[in-house]
Amino acid sequence: MTLREHISIARRSWRLLYSMSRRFFAAILAYSVVTALLPYIPVWFSARLIDALAAGAGVQVLIRYAALTVGLTALGTLLSAVLNAQKEIGFQEANCSYEWMHAEKAMALAYASIEDREVSLLRERIQTETRMGWNVFYLDSCIEQFVRFGVQIFASIALTASFFTLHAIAPAAKLAFVGGILVSIVVAVLTSARSSAINMEFFKDSVTVNITLDKYSTYIRNYTSGKDIRLYAMAGPLAKYADGFYKTLCGREARAYFRRALLRLAAVLMDHVLRFGVYLLLISGALRGGVSVGSIAQYVTSVMLLLAAANGFVRAWQVAMTNDQYLKRFFSYFDIPNPMYQGTLSVEKRDDNDYCIEFRDVSFRYPNTETYALRHVSLRFRIGERLAVVGMNGSGKTTFIKLLCRLYDPTEGVILLNGVDIRKYNYDEYLSIFSVVFQDFRLFSFSLGQNVAAGAEYDRERAVSCLREAGFGERLDRMPEGLETSLYQDFDKAGMEISGGEAQKIALARALYKNAPFIVLDEPTAMLDPAGRREVIDTATKLCREQGITVVLITHHMEECIGADRVIVLSNGAVVADGAPKQVFSQVDLLKREGLTAPVTVRLLHALRAHGMDVPLDALTVSDCADAVAAALKP
Repeated sequence: MTLREHISIARRSWRLLYSMSRRFFAAILAYSVVTALLPYIPVWFSARLIDALAAGAGVQVLIRYAALTVGLTALGTLLSAVLNAQKEIGFQEANCSYEWMHAEKAMALAYASIEDREVSLLRERIQTETRMGWNVFYLDSCIEQFVRFGVQIFASIALTASFFTLHAIAPAAKLAFVGGILVSIVVAVLTSARSSAINMEFFKDSVTVNITLDKYSTYIRNYTSGKDIRLYAMAGPLAKYADGFYKTLCGREARAYFRRALLRLAAVLMDHVLRFGVYLLLISGALRGGVSVGSIAQYVTSVMLLLAAANGFVRAWQVAMTNDQYLKRFFSYFDIPNPMYQGTLSVEKRDDNDYCIEFRDVSFRYPNTETYALRHVSLRFRIGERLAVVGMNGSGKTTFIKLLCRLYDPTEGVILLNGVDIRKYNYDEYLSIFSVVFQDFRLFSFSLGQNVAAGAEYDRERAVSCLREAGFGERLDRMPEGLETSLYQDFDKAGMEISGGEAQKIALARALYKNAPFIVLDEPTAMLDPAGRREVIDTATKLCREQGITVVLITHHMEECIGADRVIVLSNGAVVADGAPKQVFSQVDLLKREGLTAPVTVRLLHALRAHGMDVPLDALTVSDCADAVAAALKP
């Protein structure tokens, strides 16, 4: 890194720490100054006391010096304790600000960045480095050391300045004294620089191991992992696997510590040699009668404090230079831009909810990949339709939804809302017209009502209505505190554990609560029993018919498409079928080729019979089922 980069990072990081907690920043400065000056109070007054004793001063003078020494030291110690308490409170404020910084950044990132593995690794790395004491949270230590050692250097020089006015010490001896200090500082600089390089090498080699161990520990500690660990006797293999990582990490750390200790030994030896030389100079001056006993104590202690402060300042500087590498990586994450064009047009608020979405020759490939997830997709649908999107895993169904909701922009082509490119609309307003339940939805360890509303405040009647519409009514009636019942036990010991199917119903209720003109359901029945599936499908149909809401259903199950107005079959990112259910179901060869008949055809036959179609239920093979479906749907 260049000097300009170091200066830029230092200015930015100090401003950041100040913004995180002014109390913390001010307390660090004040605490550092007070603790830096504390050792010099007894040094100066003790020297005066010794000289007064040697000169035969009266008892009052001696008591005054002793009282000043003890009193000022006690006062300084008390003040440092108060400032340290303020520093601890400020640290908690700064830590909360730090956590919120990460939360805000995660919410501000483009969704493409959230899914980018490189960005995830960068975030995990800087969080691991923060926990190890680097980047932002080395700043408090850095500032404290710079201020403390800087103040001590100036105080030591002030108390040692009179040494150079002593006639009893030869000029050559004074030059040798200065030279010794400079040599000691140079040795400290060189050894500290090499120690920092060893540290950087160790931490660089340990990044992958630390991230792996962190994920490993998170998995083991999570109570949901407990079932698998016990049922599959994973405890032994997991412990053995982790032990290998720990041994590798500890071995590297031991070698790094040993190398740093050898370097530190050279600096310590140099300090002691210089200390011995100072003693010889002062003893020589005292024998000539030019140095008082008190001055000897003052000079020796001041010189030792000067050396310690100079060495400490150099080490702090070297570590700060190292920490700038971590800060640079830290800021690189928070500087990741959101390239999604936010748009300025307002989404038209239509009383009739008459919206039209059109995909016009849309193709898309994910960042850092060459394979297209969608290719030349062209279709349009209007409000009030019930659209079913069918396809096998990897066919592009979820990608289709991500583009529809503008979590990504198309690589090629354009998506239009009422004839206008969706990129021109205000981003937040455009998102507001969609309610989505993804396969990997998440519920929070908050109250049931807050989960439904996706917010701290909520309309109780509306939340209850949405839960009942989603098929959660009976479970709600059994909950001890109704909407105030906490989900899970992360924060509340009385929290309710819910099944996957129940969670899916709550997620559906959350989508209904938003009351958006488009509801997108991505595999909404994956964790439900047959009755639950039927309930969700009936709810979707009711929304279309009674409220004019467009429901886009993503599914593997062909029988869930029967009540749809339109079925779209995706294969390898392309639309291979598009039409009314009867039209699509009649394409038996297509469905067989796409593998959509094998796992679901029997259920499809039952569903067709439920809709009044005369289909024999003894057609149990794939080909028989397909033929039976074709016969039932034949005009």
